[in-house]
Amino acid sequence: MSLPTPTEPKPEPEVVPAPPTRERRRRTVRRRWITAIVIVLLIGVPAGYLLVSAGQSRDSGRDKERKWSATGLTSGWPSQVQRRIYQVPLPDNAWHVAYYETNNWKTSRLYVQFRTTEDQLAVFLATYGATPEDLQQGKITISARNQSVTGWDFGVSGPWSSLTHRQDDPLPTHNITVTRRPTGEALVYVVATSTP
Repeated sequence: MSLPTPTEPKPEPEVVPAPPTRERRRRTVRRRWITAIVIVLLIGVPAGYLLVSAGQSRDSGRDKERKWSATGLTSGWPSQVQRRIYQVPLPDNAWHVAYYETNNWKTSRLYVQFRTTEDQLAVFLATYGATPEDLQQGKITISARNQSVTGWDFGVSGPWSSLTHRQDDPLPTHNITVTRRPTGEALVYVVATSTP
């Protein structure tokens, strides 16, 4: 039995590409446009989103920086969290309340001022284990540095009396300065200092 001899493949006729027609050129141009649009959408939209987000984040950071770099007292009550952290339980009937908080890696301080009645002053001091009689007459326990931070001036509107309520770190220490009015109201200034 003999094997068939391989035959040489017939050469295929050379295919000459047809000259591009106007329709084929339109399809090619359309396909390129669609590809370009898809690339722009896939790259441009996320890049634009990132730019907008970065701008908003930067603006938010600037707003926070402005808020925290503000100096001086803010009219109103400190938040309950601030009052709890710094252990400054303001009397319920306090008025003309203002506060200011400073923080850094070493020390945090809450400055509070308010007016209250003599009775509520006694209740306020009792939270520190003190009475109005424990206030030292003619003494100011709030340092000149702390006075300059808030703009307090104890050179006027006296007479002043003060006390310091010390606690072990990280619990806050309180410097309290008071002046009493003949009308039965008391102006109270507190600096609560916490060192973590």
